[in-house]
Amino acid sequence: KEARRGLHLPAGCAGRAVPACSAACRPAAGGSRGHGGGRSSVPAAAGRGRRRLSPRVPPPLQPRHPGGPGGIHHRWRLGHRLPHRRDLHEASKKLVAATGQQCLPLSIDVRQPQTIVAAVEEALKEFKRIDILVNGAAGNFLCPASALSFNAFKTVIDIDTIGTFNTSKVLFEKYFRDHGGVIVNITATLSYRGQALQVHAGTAKAAIDAMTRHLAVEWGPNNIRVNSLAPGPITGTEGYRRLGGRFAEEGSQFDVIPLQRAGNKTEIAHSTLYLASPLSSYVTGTTLVVDGGSWLTSANSFSALLDFWAAGANKNQ
Repeated sequence: KEARRGLHLPAGCAGRAVPACSAACRPAAGGSRGHGGGRSSVPAAAGRGRRRLSPRVPPPLQPRHPGGPGGIHHRWRLGHRLPHRRDLHEASKKLVAATGQQCLPLSIDVRQPQTIVAAVEEALKEFKRIDILVNGAAGNFLCPASALSFNAFKTVIDIDTIGTFNTSKVLFEKYFRDHGGVIVNITATLSYRGQALQVHAGTAKAAIDAMTRHLAVEWGPNNIRVNSLAPGPITGTEGYRRLGGRFAEEGSQFDVIPLQRAGNKTEIAHSTLYLASPLSSYVTGTTLVVDGGSWLTSANSFSALLDFWAAGANKNQ
């Protein structure tokens, strides 16, 4: 609903079918953890008559034993229970009431292709078509590489990179190969400069950007467009809270961004809508950076971030 305000869509947008999201995640500070743009923003923006596949998102990574930079044996576990199906149905009712859109809540773990297959088949049975896939699954946290466990690194790769491939391949085989479609991968700018304390997420998202180009080349003849969107710091999101958004505000760190502020969820929704809609019908294989110029000018101080991490920024508070 927010994304639709003031935005005039071409006739080709209205009435098209389902944006299928690999994760109902929120855009995050620094282009990290969960960038799907929020549960309702992009689907609602696409015009009435669109429907959405709204699967379960893999839970965020949480520290089991918080500690300082010397925590070489830092162990990480999957935190927060997965939402009950009843909770998903309640969320879908709220979406319908707020936007007039239809929402089909389905349980998916992007690391398990069989769950994606089952969900896509159910969505096609219900709606007959799927036009758009938004890959927003992500797991992230601040952690120096020296304190990062092998399993934590692997888990982020599994969710972000492998999850993106799994979902894209299933949609290709089940529908896109014969009917065309659009894939939008939510990535990050972390790898552009080698962001401190983000080797896991930066590596995973850089791999997705490469995947975007490969798939755009291979699947273009099937009328499938594949693009990436890399958000900057986005207010009102879980990633903004976890990855130091408030800390950056208090330290006036956003003043060094060319646009001198953080972004908001509506701006990410608009940008995703651009890549997903006929407005970008001749755009494929590219990454749209939506960060106000942040990656060009923001500080990348390892020592400052390490102090922030050691002070407890890595705790789930």
